[in-house]
Amino acid sequence: MTAAVRSNMAAPTPDISGVEFATSADGLTVARIGDLVLAMVTSYSGSAFLASAAFVRRPLAELTRADFIGHDGRVADETEFRMRVVETAGHKRDLAALNRVQTRMSASTPWGGSQMAVIYAEGVIAHSTAGHGGFHLSADRNAKIHPLLRKGTPWYEEDCEWAIVAFSFPELFTGYERSTAEKTIRNTWPDAWGAIHRCKLAEGESWFKDRRAFDQGHAADHIVISAIFSNQHPGMTEVVAVIGGNRRAGNDERRFLIPSDEYARRSRFGFVIDHNRHAEYHGPSSFIGWRGREDGA
Repeated sequence: MTAAVRSNMAAPTPDISGVEFATSADGLTVARIGDLVLAMVTSYSGSAFLASAAFVRRPLAELTRADFIGHDGRVADETEFRMRVVETAGHKRDLAALNRVQTRMSASTPWGGSQMAVIYAEGVIAHSTAGHGGFHLSADRNAKIHPLLRKGTPWYEEDCEWAIVAFSFPELFTGYERSTAEKTIRNTWPDAWGAIHRCKLAEGESWFKDRRAFDQGHAADHIVISAIFSNQHPGMTEVVAVIGGNRRAGNDERRFLIPSDEYARRSRFGFVIDHNRHAEYHGPSSFIGWRGREDGA
């Protein structure tokens, strides 16, 4: 069974208890979850994002854009906004049921001295420092981490490795955190994820796996590393490409002109030059660093 098939299974009906939806005075879709108020705001570029405000007591119908100061990521549409609201409400309910204790303790971490600690359970402590943070596990806790994910040290940083802790001790985390941890491991350690779940990841289900496949499949191709709209050729984008996208000096650096609408449709990992369609360009450059370097200059 692939991860895609698993994700398509019927999901339980979302719990919207404790959530109030409404329309603000200036037409925004808004929601309240206790002391937290969320809104779907459209930016000047036309994209929408999740905005937040805390401890706003006025009725939702009286609120305006000026009440929201937090920016909590993009949302595609109102359906995704409502999903994020329900997800946040569930996270807050789960969090209230957990016995986490926030305290201060003297501890030296790989990221500096601990300034604040949260005790999730015996042997599972999250430390925050001036610049970073992460989890410290006792020897017994660390021994329970799956061998494919276990580190040689008891420290798991907060950017990605926290997901290993959440995956290993799910009873200490909220449903939202567990879901995020699963995605993080799938994207960051796809081989370990596949082996643990005995499940083959399809294309599009792991960023790291897709990135690796792209790099291996195009190791001998010219991949764009820089691009700029051409001043000399309207509607075209001037690009600099090197073999495998590797910026090392002497790696066969070349320039090409690509139709701007085609370049805009590039993959998330880069634009691959097709030498059958994309002619090498030797004319005047829009890149400041290339001016005077054109062939024949």
